[in-house]
Amino acid sequence: MRTELFDYALPKELIAAHPPPLRDGGRLLVLDPSSPAVDHGEVRELPSRLPPASLLVANDTRVIPARLRGRRPTGGAVELLLVRQVEADATACAWLALARANKPLRPGAAIDLGGFSVRVRERGARGEAVIEIPMGAAEFLRYVAANGEVPLPPYIRRAPVDADRERYQTVFARDDGSVAAPTAGLHFTEELIARLAEGGHELRFITLHVGPGTFRPIEADDLGAHVMDAERYRIPAATAAAIRDAKAAGRPVVAVGTTAVRALEGAAAAGGALDGAEGQTDLFIAPPFEFRVVDGLVTNFHLPRSTLLCLVAALAGRERVLAAYAEAVARRYRFYSYGDAMLILPRAR
Repeated sequence: MRTELFDYALPKELIAAHPPPLRDGGRLLVLDPSSPAVDHGEVRELPSRLPPASLLVANDTRVIPARLRGRRPTGGAVELLLVRQVEADATACAWLALARANKPLRPGAAIDLGGFSVRVRERGARGEAVIEIPMGAAEFLRYVAANGEVPLPPYIRRAPVDADRERYQTVFARDDGSVAAPTAGLHFTEELIARLAEGGHELRFITLHVGPGTFRPIEADDLGAHVMDAERYRIPAATAAAIRDAKAAGRPVVAVGTTAVRALEGAAAAGGALDGAEGQTDLFIAPPFEFRVVDGLVTNFHLPRSTLLCLVAALAGRERVLAAYAEAVARRYRFYSYGDAMLILPRAR
């Protein structure tokens, strides 16, 4: 399928640069794949908008302040975006990072991070670098927590502020490892979670550590030529059991965000039955795709020509999704990470 089929026009002023005043204060576009119309509401209405007794599955990954700024010995600025730890012992560790500098960073190059230096071990073809760090993993993570910047997406064209440390993080975040937030989860509050339970819905969690590949555009003309970056996931046995119970009872499984979809469908594709799993997935979900686990989706509005838009289109239909996006533009919805939300209802059985 041609990549250009997943393009759409978006006025730049609709890209949300800041979160809404209240987490659950965003708008909610409700799309029923079996109906030509869309409905409009608010995120706080989610408990009454979901099918009865829905099982929601959300991503509890935690964003680390993964952007570090350093200097070469000559004074030139260097920016590192930590991606994942690749090795560690008591006194040293190494991380894969995306590295940016005015001049190419070659293997052996030193980078001063303020008080200590790290060294480039190797470089990749797309800006990746393996960085050797002269301290143990726990000590380095403490340094990152104290000195790193919140890695806001590239389309948010402002510097991070203190408030982003809270708002670019879900209220249920608990497992450090992401360089981007699972943004559908940003709409959830403790109060909303309580009202979901009161309304007869169930909420369970998986972990998928989001990498920078989530922002990587599809550059190939054909979707089949695109290669996804692998991301680590973990599906607890309790979540897998809840999914099996919901399926047996005919209750819908509604993913909170595309990252939850990738973890669930990636695990199902790798092992068939969902019995609790841990591993990596590079599954690219695009039309046509047979979903084995997920029936519905809470999601934000995604970039044109992105793998995330392809995933949403695979679930609800390309033409239906693009028509809904056009209506969202016309009604001045806020787009992307800090923007409004969409609920894709399960198809009628």
